[in-house]
Amino acid sequence: MIQARGLCKRYGTFEAVRDVSFTVGKEEVLGLLGPNGAGKTTVMKILTGFHFPSEGSALIQGVSVEEDPVEAKTRTGCLPENVPLYGDLTVEEHLRFAAGARLVPAKKRKGAVQAALELCALVPARNRRVETLSRGYRQRTGLALALVHDPPVLVLDEPTAGLDPNQIVEIRSLIKELGKRKTVILSTHIMGEAEAVCRRVLIMNGGRVAAQGRPEDIAGTEGDAVWELLARGLPSALAAEGRGGAGFTVLSAESRGPDLIRLRLSVSSGGDEAGERLFDWAAAEGFKILSMERKRASMEDIFVKLTDPGEGGKTRKGFSP
Repeated sequence: MIQARGLCKRYGTFEAVRDVSFTVGKEEVLGLLGPNGAGKTTVMKILTGFHFPSEGSALIQGVSVEEDPVEAKTRTGCLPENVPLYGDLTVEEHLRFAAGARLVPAKKRKGAVQAALELCALVPARNRRVETLSRGYRQRTGLALALVHDPPVLVLDEPTAGLDPNQIVEIRSLIKELGKRKTVILSTHIMGEAEAVCRRVLIMNGGRVAAQGRPEDIAGTEGDAVWELLARGLPSALAAEGRGGAGFTVLSAESRGPDLIRLRLSVSSGGDEAGERLFDWAAAEGFKILSMERKRASMEDIFVKLTDPGEGGKTRKGFSP
């Protein structure tokens, strides 16, 4: 459904995206992750035809977004992070306008608008002006605009940004349902959201692909174990994120009472040897380990490791689903 091959995008001398390649299959949800400035939005703008690549190609159902942008756009629906809406239009007026702009045949527009209203649970708000809507309903309206021409591909940029917990659950459920019928690329900063909604993830850093594949596959190839320790007497300087001893790095530190700290550590080799090295580190630094447990690496752990600016970021090869 989507093929990106060697995408590069330069703005003058600044290279925002470098050699980005990936594919997304039919009825698949891909999570696009990365810190601010990683190049995620640039990739999404290329896929939706707002920007052309400086090098490489992007195909939507085999149609080049550069050679035939109008046809490619008929096959994609886009939800930007900040949805541009006209406050003085009602929800239904917005959708009728979008249906016409998206070249939906006149005889089918009424049905297309009704389908989008129902799919995004907007029927009760169809006659309300956009300026009166809550953030959640505005986001639903933006999603309905992306869906009104029934595209096979959806590109969603931070679809749950600014929503309350109940609204987040509703939008996530809707995206999961859409993923059963459409190909979806979802950009998010919320690691739990990627794990809950996406079959595969693509992590970007510094304009490049740092890793891609199923979360469990990426965790397995990283080779590092995550350990959780409860420590007494650990100097605060050693507990700072990014610090640690030989072969391991502090991912997070949380105070659990006077002189107690719970640490999450990334350790470069697993098994009993890693545990022994942690005890040796504690003895050398003069603090006590009260408990320790090996944990499965979370998406947040993987993300931090691959995009940590202190490490300069890391790049991993892609993995097939």
